[in-house]
Amino acid sequence: MPRPGIDAGVAGMSDPITIRCRENGPLVVHGPFRLVDHLGNEIPLPTDKPLVALCRCGASGNKPFCDGSHKTCGFTGDAGAPGPKAPPTDTPISA
Repeated sequence: MPRPGIDAGVAGMSDPITIRCRENGPLVVHGPFRLVDHLGNEIPLPTDKPLVALCRCGASGNKPFCDGSHKTCGFTGDAGAPGPKAPPTDTPISA
């Protein structure tokens, strides 16, 4: 069931939105999207930038957008995407 103010306009987008996690930095959103608050109110996006950086460290003075505070607050966020599971390291004992 669509949620008013949240899901409107999302269906019908032809290309998926790409969100890139910068190492020890913000989430960078590529492509058209809508950003809404917890009540579904739309948050205006910067119109002068082709990409939008969203704060991940919690220290930005311009939340939800990144202002570069992650560089000085000690934030680390360098986990990458999960890869294939490593094979077991136990070697079978031969008889």
